[in-house]
Amino acid sequence: MKVALVNPCWTYEGSIYFGCRHPHLPLELGYSRALLETDGHEVLMLDGQLQGLDNHALAGRVREFAPDMTVVTTAPTYLFWRCAPPELRVPAEFLDLVGAKRGRTVAVGPHGSVTPGPTLRKLGADIVVRGECEEVVASLARNEKWDRIKSTAYFSGEQLVVNGPVHASSFVDHPALRWPRDWLSRHEHHHHRFDDDQVGLGAEVEASRGCPYNCSFCAKIDYRDAYRRRNHQAVVDEIDHLIEQGVGYVYFIDEIFLPQKALLEALVERDIRFGVQTRIDLWKPDLLELLGAAGCVSVEAGLESLTVEGREMLAKRCRLGTEELVELLIRARRHIPFVQANLIGVIEDEQELVDYWRGHLIANGVWANEPVPLYPYPSSPRYRELWGEPDDHAWERAHEHYLASFHTFSDIQEKRPRPLAELEASCCGA
Repeated sequence: MKVALVNPCWTYEGSIYFGCRHPHLPLELGYSRALLETDGHEVLMLDGQLQGLDNHALAGRVREFAPDMTVVTTAPTYLFWRCAPPELRVPAEFLDLVGAKRGRTVAVGPHGSVTPGPTLRKLGADIVVRGECEEVVASLARNEKWDRIKSTAYFSGEQLVVNGPVHASSFVDHPALRWPRDWLSRHEHHHHRFDDDQVGLGAEVEASRGCPYNCSFCAKIDYRDAYRRRNHQAVVDEIDHLIEQGVGYVYFIDEIFLPQKALLEALVERDIRFGVQTRIDLWKPDLLELLGAAGCVSVEAGLESLTVEGREMLAKRCRLGTEELVELLIRARRHIPFVQANLIGVIEDEQELVDYWRGHLIANGVWANEPVPLYPYPSSPRYRELWGEPDDHAWERAHEHYLASFHTFSDIQEKRPRPLAELEASCCGA
């Protein structure tokens, strides 16, 4: 079978999108390609941003390839599934431009995982994968009878058919990925890196997947949920190959980069710098020192709230008090050039207290952002606390609530985000 895997050319004008807007490696497509090629399929993998191709050019490449199956992502790589653009205008535009020469179409991403019906209608796709996608994509390529494939959804006439629960990949045995050299040569961005000594190309790697915590704001219920650790040798082999290709910095996209002494000791021996996102309360002082010695130059620490009450409201399950957390952040900064305490706007946190602790952290070299408004993604516990299980209007409901609740937004949003209906006006089912 001929399979096209496409990460479209993303645009974020008017979006609430909180993620980074630079190009990143589409890890879900990389894993899918590895599994498909192992099965003997012919694969065309495309990424609009990394290849400098707009959706017109991407569509032309796909038409020329004439695939039997086209897979398109609804979020810009696994790194951003938890904070995806709510709107589906970009993948919808791509599929519309490809036209009839795309074979059967598969949508993968957070949208189809949580709200399969609207995703199918808006995109005009044949089927959506619910949950982590790489193993299900490989199953779809092996079987002509798609109605037998678990963790998918499709329309049979007017009836939505949801076939089994969301999928969690095995992940632990995923192979070391290999990326096209020309893709890496365009990946000059070092994600979430702010120190001055930036040498070599950037890349993204995944050492673990999922998180053992269930914080109320985190959109992971329907994908990337259960914690799994990838085979150590595969991770090291992947990093070694990236270094050979000129990569000087990798960002671990793990939801929660837990202390892994074997991996850190392996990184000590390699000429590579890296960044992570983690919980500072899970680190001991000696492991923070090892983290710095291993080459870590950026830590994004999910603190979220500066009070016990705020962290309890967010279901952080954090045993440490604010003073202890702040001390660990400051200690981490002694070994790592950039440490950030991520903060979310929480009504339990009085402004005077937030200002005090932010000032204390910043004075000690730790960056603490202005608390950002909380978007109730349909795959988050917060959404379900407010409205129950997501229905066909879940994304619209969350979006309207967000726009109505706040007058100021994230500092990466240059102006007020537009309503979802406006952003999706060109979608197939709009």
